[in-house]
Amino acid sequence: MNSKQRCLAAIRGEPVDRIPVFPLLMFFAADRLRVPYRSFATDARVLAEAQLNMRQRFGVDAITVCSDAFRVSADLGGDMAYPEDRTPYLLKPLVASQDDLDHLKKPSYAASGRIMDRVRATQALVKAAGDDCLVLGWVDMPFAEACSLCGVSEFMTMLIDQPELAHNVLQFLTSIVIDFARMQLEVGAPMIGAGDAAASLISPRFFRQFALPYEQQVCQAVHAAGGLVKLHICGNTTHLLNDMVNSGADLFNLDHLVDLGAARKVYEVAGKCFKGNLDPVGDLMQATPEHCRQAALTCIRIARGARYMLSAGCEIPAAVTDEVFTAFCQALQEI
Repeated sequence: MNSKQRCLAAIRGEPVDRIPVFPLLMFFAADRLRVPYRSFATDARVLAEAQLNMRQRFGVDAITVCSDAFRVSADLGGDMAYPEDRTPYLLKPLVASQDDLDHLKKPSYAASGRIMDRVRATQALVKAAGDDCLVLGWVDMPFAEACSLCGVSEFMTMLIDQPELAHNVLQFLTSIVIDFARMQLEVGAPMIGAGDAAASLISPRFFRQFALPYEQQVCQAVHAAGGLVKLHICGNTTHLLNDMVNSGADLFNLDHLVDLGAARKVYEVAGKCFKGNLDPVGDLMQATPEHCRQAALTCIRIARGARYMLSAGCEIPAAVTDEVFTAFCQALQEI
């Protein structure tokens, strides 16, 4: 059973030879290739090489093109900053009013744009490793994109003061997110990772009103195109677990702030696969190899028998040593 077969079997609830290892690798991947993060986030060839290096060095079962949350914002004409060793970001919000939104047009998806750069990275990974490794494209869900486009605090205020405008922004972005996902499916990605980190900050009522319906539209479109979806919401999503499971996603990432045993019950009832949830700092960055190994084994024991993949709660920090990360990846050899 190769890595791709292993991951897909876990998602479907079929027998696997071992639990898949699926960490999120961004700064760690760039660091080990010895390239500035700016190059990782802006050059498809560099991103693909960094991910393939992770596959070759550590034997992870899945790799992604996740780098930052500002691909769509950039292609909508946003004024961007590209720091050498941090993620790209929008210098000022693009939308503060209905008039601002009315002046935006869907991206042209030009070859020189940031959306197409990610599509090229996806294509390169599929070509190089897609037969035996699960390759994920990546988008941000409409709620997360809205927070990027408008500013997080500004969009949160909009939910209360201008809910109609908030929905208009979300509707505009949903069609772009779906286009973005489809383009990555068309170059061979069998699965799309979808981030919605800011959604962890809102109440279940607001999640059901402003995030969930748009997540569902994206998941439905990906499924209609023959793909799968991984929903990645950082932060403490304990209050959202029962709603998130209705998004239509096929795989769910759990941050370390969520009780793994409680989440298992939710996903088992729903027949869904989940992954997580070591603390990226306490169990990896500040840990010894033995501590990390024991933390991984604890997660594996809690999730054993369920549809599960081993992962940290979020991204693996660049400061994690090779020895600790190797202990994480190899913990499954004891099971």
